Amino acid sequence: MSTGKDLALSHVGLLVGDQQEALEFYRDVIGLEVRADMPFGPMRWVTVGPAGQPGIEFILEIPSMVPDDEQRREAERRLATGAHGTLIFTTDSADDTFTRLRDAGVRVTQEPADQPYGVRDCGFADPWGNFLRFSEPLG
Repeated sequence: MSTGKDLALSHVGLLVGDQQEALEFYRDVIGLEVRADMPFGPMRWVTVGPAGQPGIEFILEIPSMVPDDEQRREAERRLATGAHGTLIFTTDSADDTFTRLRDAGVRVTQEPADQPYGVRDCGFADPWGNFLRFSEPLG
């Protein structure tokens, strides 16, 4: 019987409005690897993840992938007002990452700043309102 100690995170759903646009954004702009891109019934199963973490995948989910009608409508409402998921990445340089993504036209939500909890970080939003943070340890 599982006590929970055997659990490991493998997939995280990320609500997006268009899978192809999201794939291009997360692959070409953010720099994640494509892990899967295949038919999923009448839909498409698309996942991406950081090169150095092969065990974690972000599912680029669209509302039509949600099988329950009420939850699908809620996903559509969330998407219309800003999906507001959050992904936090570590990076060797928050400043360099900030410059690269800002120059690529990604919407800035926070310029690089030292935080009292021991990191220097910066923030962006993807085209659907999900928050992306990039941090490096201080010291």
